[in-house]
Amino acid sequence: MSTLCVPSHVPSVAEDCEQLHKAFSGWGTNEGLIISILGHRNAAQRKLIRQVYAETYGEDLLKALDKELTSDFERVVKVWTLDDAYLANEATKKWTSSNQVLVEIACARSPKELLLAREAYHALFKKSLEEDVAHHTSGDFRKLLVPLVSSYRYGGDDVNLILAKSEAKILHEKISAKEYSCDDIVRILSTRSKAQINATLNQYKNEFGNDINKDLKADAKDEYLSILRATVKCLVNPEKYFEKVLRLAINRQGTDEGALTRVVATRAEVDMKIIKEEYQKRSSVPLDKAIAKDTTGDYENMLLALLGHEEEA
Repeated sequence: MSTLCVPSHVPSVAEDCEQLHKAFSGWGTNEGLIISILGHRNAAQRKLIRQVYAETYGEDLLKALDKELTSDFERVVKVWTLDDAYLANEATKKWTSSNQVLVEIACARSPKELLLAREAYHALFKKSLEEDVAHHTSGDFRKLLVPLVSSYRYGGDDVNLILAKSEAKILHEKISAKEYSCDDIVRILSTRSKAQINATLNQYKNEFGNDINKDLKADAKDEYLSILRATVKCLVNPEKYFEKVLRLAINRQGTDEGALTRVVATRAEVDMKIIKEEYQKRSSVPLDKAIAKDTTGDYENMLLALLGHEEEA
């Protein structure tokens, strides 16, 4: 499901670090060299490159990138290299789409991936992600988001159908009463395994006739309900969720580079092949072609590298 292309013969970490250091040296930055290395290394390899680069040159690779790169290209390289910890810290510092980003990190990752993101956040920012989310959100958003980012769900496929029927009824009662931020809804969405939530939502539709997200559209302009719907989508069908984020980012006047960067950089190693298929079904245009049309230069080249393209020599 990944679109990342890692060469069959990968140079040593020391060689990669030396080449990156060369890319930063001299009068101009060699962006193509940066793409050829970082755009073709998996998460474990990128982590090792950062570690060895710091040991060898006495500087964090991210700081070097920050000094040498600019604009959207800088951001996609940094998100790709640091991933969720960087995104989460960004999300707690700005208001635009920040809650949506936190939901994606909390709900579209595996339990282990979320735990690793929280550990990386500790190491990078010397505090917990939960602490920052609690500090920078309020009211219903805080009540939902803190448990979501704190969660460590069971990751298996076992399902309790009796519990699913019971909790589907609870969800319907609370939604019908417009108690969207009640403890029961937050508890179910933030603690149950994804398999269990899927079973519960199937019971919800079978018993009450609607997808739960249709019933959560009582007020399409309500930001909290929008975040609640995003939570459900990220838990049960992240590929379709991210396809829609990409479609909205590209099919508009002026590309939403923030959303485009976030999705490509965080899903390239996960399920980007499926997202690309979903995008072509919905838009009748290959995602690669749509991105190439809407972006330029090194930013375009890095995105296309993560989508599985080889850069031209």
